[in-house]
Amino acid sequence: MSDQTTDWLGEPGDGARPDPIRAARGHSKPALPRRFYTEAGFSEEADGFRLTLDGRPANTPARNPLRLPSRALAERVAAEWAAQDTAIDPAQMPLTRLANTAIDGVTPRLAAVAADLCAYAGTDLVAYRAGDPERLVAAQAAAWDPILAWARDEFGARVILSEGVMHVEQPADTIQALSTAVNAVTDPFRLAGLHTLTTLTGSLLIALAVLRGRLAPAEAWDAAHVDETYQAAVWGRDAEAEARLAARRIEFEAAAAFVGVEG
Repeated sequence: MSDQTTDWLGEPGDGARPDPIRAARGHSKPALPRRFYTEAGFSEEADGFRLTLDGRPANTPARNPLRLPSRALAERVAAEWAAQDTAIDPAQMPLTRLANTAIDGVTPRLAAVAADLCAYAGTDLVAYRAGDPERLVAAQAAAWDPILAWARDEFGARVILSEGVMHVEQPADTIQALSTAVNAVTDPFRLAGLHTLTTLTGSLLIALAVLRGRLAPAEAWDAAHVDETYQAAVWGRDAEAEARLAARRIEFEAAAAFVGVEG
């Protein structure tokens, strides 16, 4: 295996620490590492499903076991590795990247990640409405009002609406109710997924609706992009904007898979 491959991914079973200096030397973006394995799979263990490469157990970049909580998710992660060609491109491996985040980044700091999510309770996308045109106002109401009604029923959370971008202070009991819902998510994979859904949409309520099964991922994506859909209908579609949205949707769908994993 090449040095750069080790720097990016870590050699399965290797206890050495990654060298970020070597990975950064010479280029602002390191070259993609070569594929060093023939077969990607997974093995069932007592506490999950470990990714294997040519039968060897694989690790995360921080040298933690790359272990998934369900067979279905392990199958999809292994499929990402199997789909790599002569080089390994992390940009084409959203599930693997999110698994690494859950294991290396979220597991040791659950409380901090939850606190970051709770901050969205006071600035949720669905609370900020357009004053005009009427078509956009109606589209936002159609997409977002049912989410607000669900949040009232599910959490007892009453969200105050604002027109435009002027900040509106949400009731303390609403912030507390949504924070309680976030802190109830203690599985690092589900919390990583919830965090990604929230940051991609700007809406904790939409993310919680996916987590709790109120919205299917496609419904949640559409609800989070009412404004973009309206702008595209009025002004036409922009190729660069569409490409950015397509990339974000891949990340969104990976995160939705993670919140669907039972802890």
